[in-house]
Amino acid sequence: MAAANEAQEAYWNDVAGRTWAALQDRIDRQIRPLGLAAMDRLAPAAGETVIDIGCGCGDTSLELARRVGPEGEVLGLDISAPMLEVARRRAEAAGAEGLEFRQADAQVAALPGGRDAVFSRFGVMFFADPTAAFRNIRHSLRPGGRLAFVCWRPLAENLWMRLPAETAADLVPLAPPPEPGAPGPFAFADPERVRTILVAAGFTGIKISPHDEAIGGLDLEETVEMSFRVGPLGAILRERPDLAPVLRERVREAVRPWLRDGAVYMPSATWMVRARNPA
Repeated sequence: MAAANEAQEAYWNDVAGRTWAALQDRIDRQIRPLGLAAMDRLAPAAGETVIDIGCGCGDTSLELARRVGPEGEVLGLDISAPMLEVARRRAEAAGAEGLEFRQADAQVAALPGGRDAVFSRFGVMFFADPTAAFRNIRHSLRPGGRLAFVCWRPLAENLWMRLPAETAADLVPLAPPPEPGAPGPFAFADPERVRTILVAAGFTGIKISPHDEAIGGLDLEETVEMSFRVGPLGAILRERPDLAPVLRERVREAVRPWLRDGAVYMPSATWMVRARNPA
């Protein structure tokens, strides 16, 4: 597998990939609405051919396959073998037609050409050279082909990720913010940087709009457990597992006000991004 993002490849094939594969159902419940909002903007139609970048455990690829129908084709790409293993099992169980998964780095992989559309749910913020990656992705599109993806706005605006970690602020120093633009969840937090990258990659008709939506869907204990496994607090606890007993009750009380009808829903902040390959 050709790769230009060795650090990310190692990360998503080790602890992170195995964790996300194990928690696939809970993660999908949390972020599925945001992917659907971006997919509605892409508007895949019956019979179209679509590439799903950073498809992970296959949730978005399965939905894309449903929307394009048996006459369409969906190719799900990801660098994580553990997550793709889950995706293939889910596709087989669902009897999905016209759906293929491939382990590949979209920055350098030889992608099939002439595709109608490219989609991503939080899978495009991890490239070492995003301009090169999007140029490669654009070359997979037919003239006039469409791109749509969803990415995170700054951590400060995403309470659902920020709040659990803040419960540990008096016990450990919080991690400094990453360098602006460094590969990671918030690499595309600046919309002007996103626009500059897409323009340099040759896209036109670029539209970037804010999207605010409460997400979650897990009960109180599931929400606490998720915050212990992924996100900023999960990173803290991997270094300091001894803090777990103290932080469990703190997190529980911090998120309790966001509990409604048996599930926790907290504010999220994303960018919905659309663009086209010139006709």
